[in-house]
Amino acid sequence: MQYLDIAIAVLGAFALAWLADLVTGRRGLFATSLVSAVAAVCGWFLAVRVFAVGTMDGWTWVLWSLAASALALGGFFLFRSKR
Repeated sequence: MQYLDIAIAVLGAFALAWLADLVTGRRGLFATSLVSAVAAVCGWFLAVRVFAVGTMDGWTWVLWSLAASALALGGFFLFRSKR
């Protein structure tokens, strides 16, 4: 499958968003999905375009995008206002 790595990155980012929403007990799946997706794209950009540690043919960028997604979700819940 030609685009398997992209599909796994997208599904992994959504799974991380869903787990973060589930663990925190909030009902904001759209917000966590948005944060996770943007961070996954940023992780891809850092891995492929900035640091050049991987290419689109490899799997290194998938790990970078999922790590960036997890870090962004952690920051999102850490710094989110709690009215």
